[in-house]
Amino acid sequence: MKKPVPLLTALLAGLVLSGCGASASPAGTAGQPEKLELRYQGSANAVTLPELAEDLGYFGPVKLKWVGNTISGPQDIQSAATDQTDFGGAFTGAVVKLVEAGAPIKAVVNYYGSDEKSFLGFYVKDDSPIRTPRDLIGKKVGVNTVGANLEAALDTWLKRSGLSDAEIDQVQLVVLPPINTEQALRNGQIDVAALNGVLQDRAVAAGGVRPIVKDVEAFGPYNGGPYVLRTDFIKKYPETTKVFVSGVARAIEWERTTPREEVIARFTKIIQNRGRNENTETLKYWKSVGITKGGLISDNDYTLWAGWLKQSGFIKNDQIDLKKLYTNEFNPYRDGGGA
Repeated sequence: MKKPVPLLTALLAGLVLSGCGASASPAGTAGQPEKLELRYQGSANAVTLPELAEDLGYFGPVKLKWVGNTISGPQDIQSAATDQTDFGGAFTGAVVKLVEAGAPIKAVVNYYGSDEKSFLGFYVKDDSPIRTPRDLIGKKVGVNTVGANLEAALDTWLKRSGLSDAEIDQVQLVVLPPINTEQALRNGQIDVAALNGVLQDRAVAAGGVRPIVKDVEAFGPYNGGPYVLRTDFIKKYPETTKVFVSGVARAIEWERTTPREEVIARFTKIIQNRGRNENTETLKYWKSVGITKGGLISDNDYTLWAGWLKQSGFIKNDQIDLKKLYTNEFNPYRDGGGA
């Protein structure tokens, strides 16, 4: 049986009950940010783009307030949609699903993607008999969450490889914390591990695993997901929105143009200074930010997954209402500009 996708009932109930603008600051003067504190969820043992932007001074007087960590993009943007946080990030397909369900959010800047250096891979042990798409039928694949990038990439690849919907439904997704996925593969608890980022590089460096497919090989380089803000937040705090988006965009360009060793050193310092009892060992595997200039969003970021979204029942037809999904209005790199 195909794995279940989390229902949005609780989210939509939360949208009715939630207020807008928790922990708000008084409106600022023209050109000054109206809200000086942004609540967010981080990622253990890693540095997010907003955290980097703040450390580089790109947010000016706007400060981040960490409220915990997340391992799931859908959960992160649901928290933003229900005003538990001020921004969240997730796979573009997850953003489409939430908007189609009625959530008042809009994507404002991309924050992750796949290129020749940073990509998503599906790995098996060296001695695994799994070598072709059809070999995955009936097997267990470890992912961080369902209904997001890993599932979309896997299902789309299987579909393009000739598997029927019924056969794809027999591929079992097992939800695991990313930090535990590699070990689950090595212990034989799953047959395939979806890995990306430094966790993938660490697994490859340890040896004994091989990829059966990499998303960048299957689809080419692509932007994987954006940060979203609530539409009421954008309307009420346009200057703060501009500070956030431009800061993240500039942080992306800093990562794209700064020597790798310097990026890793900066990440290490940020993690050590924030005092969350984290490990910086995996930072040495960092390679690339993986997205296009300034995190600019394009139609293709969404239309790439239209088939999967329709097949999964998240949209009624192949057409996606792109205008309500994203904006580059606040990005300093739009129209070929710069920070």
